[in-house]
Amino acid sequence: MYPVLYVFFGGGLGSVCRYAIGKVVIQKEGLFPFATFAANVLSCLVLGYLIFVASKKGLSPNGSLLLMTGFCGGFSTFSTFTAESYKLILSGEWTTAFLYVACSFFICLLSVFLGLKIGQVVG
Repeated sequence: MYPVLYVFFGGGLGSVCRYAIGKVVIQKEGLFPFATFAANVLSCLVLGYLIFVASKKGLSPNGSLLLMTGFCGGFSTFSTFTAESYKLILSGEWTTAFLYVACSFFICLLSVFLGLKIGQVVG
């Protein structure tokens, strides 16, 4: 199978998961974007775990394309995160924008670390 198809299928699955989170987490205009935040945190957690698996147990190149590039790439929503941050700034919601950017960065970074630790415990 062509490598791009692994990215395609993984990205589709990740995008469907992202869409599902958007349907479960109700978002109100002008408030903290919880659905995007949750998708980014969960994607970082999964990516951290996959990094562990790839480094300790090995992950085939196709598995890496499917799960790390495709699924996590489709599930994470950095472009949406950026657009929402910009919209909050334009609407004068500076505090919410700052909290959103800071929490997204630090908690997603922590989530990658936790995913690696989960891999060590489970692994």
